[in-house]
Amino acid sequence: MLVGGALLALYLIWGSTYLGTKVALTAWPPFLLSATRYLLAGGVQYGVMRLSGAAAPSKQDWLRAAVVGFCLPLFGNGGTTFSQQFIPSGLAALMVATVPMFLAVLGWVSGITPKPTAKVLIGLTLGLGGMYLLASTRVAAPVLIPGYQTLGIAAVLLAAFMWSVGSLYSKKKPIGGSPFLGVGMQMLCGGFFLLIAGLLHGEADKFHVTGIGLKPWLAFAYLVSMGSWVAFSAYIWLIRVTEPALAGTYAFVNPVVAVLLGWAFAGEALNAQMAGGAALIVVAVMLVVLGGRRSSAPQPAPAGERQLGDIQD
Repeated sequence: MLVGGALLALYLIWGSTYLGTKVALTAWPPFLLSATRYLLAGGVQYGVMRLSGAAAPSKQDWLRAAVVGFCLPLFGNGGTTFSQQFIPSGLAALMVATVPMFLAVLGWVSGITPKPTAKVLIGLTLGLGGMYLLASTRVAAPVLIPGYQTLGIAAVLLAAFMWSVGSLYSKKKPIGGSPFLGVGMQMLCGGFFLLIAGLLHGEADKFHVTGIGLKPWLAFAYLVSMGSWVAFSAYIWLIRVTEPALAGTYAFVNPVVAVLLGWAFAGEALNAQMAGGAALIVVAVMLVVLGGRRSSAPQPAPAGERQLGDIQD
C-alpha cells in the first residue's frame, strides 16, 4: 500500500514538475532556481525532523548525504532544469525515461541488485518503445534559448545517468536513522552544490527577486512543496525498500503525464500514436513492477528478522 502510494506520487507529481519548472524558468536562472528550491525544502525538513527528536547525524552520514546531493539534486535535477532552457519540457521528460535502463544495468553490473528478470527486461524494452512513439509524434514547442538542442539533450542524458548512480549509491550506503532526516540532509547538500554552480555560471548578476511574477512564484512553491518534500522523499524511501528498477518506473510515466498536461493546458495534439505510446508505457510499468516483486520474494526471512528489517528501513 505504501509502495503504491509512493509510486503514484512520483508518477503524478514529477510528471507535472516539468511544466512547473518551465514556468519558473521564465523568472529564475536554472541553477539558482534548483539551489533555492532544495536549500529551502531541505532546511525546513531537516529542522523539523531534528526538533521532533531525530538523532544528530554522524560525519559519515553527512558524507553520504553529500555524495547523493552531488549526484541527484546537482546533476540530476540541476542538469534537467538546465536542459529545459534549450529543449521542450516534454522532450526532457522523455529523455529522463532512460533512468530505469541505467538503474537496471548499473545495478546489475555493480552487484547492488540481481540480474533483471525476463519481465523486467521486456518491460524496459516496451517502455523504450513507448518513449519512442511519444517522441516521434510530439510537436516541437518554443524554448527559452533556441539553437542549442544538442546541448540540452546531452545535459539531460548526463543528468539521468548521474541520477541513477546516486540512486544506487543511496541504496547501498543509506544514511542512518530516519530516512526523512536523510532526505533533508541530501537536499541541503545538493542545494549547496547547486548554489556554487549557479554562482560559477554567473547567474547572480542575472537574477532579481523583484522581477518575479505571480506564476513563477506559484510554480516555485509547487516545486518546493510537492516536487521536493513529497516526491523526492517518496523516491529516496522507495530506493531503500524496493528494487531500483521499480522505483525508476516514474521516468516512464512522467512523459505520459507531460503529454496529457500539454494536451489539457497547452493545446497540444493527442493522436492515436501518442495514445499507443502511453499504453505501452503503462504495460511496461506493470511488467517491471511484477518482475521486481517476483525477484525479491523467494527468500523470506524469519519473522523476527523481518520485523528488525522493517524497523531499520
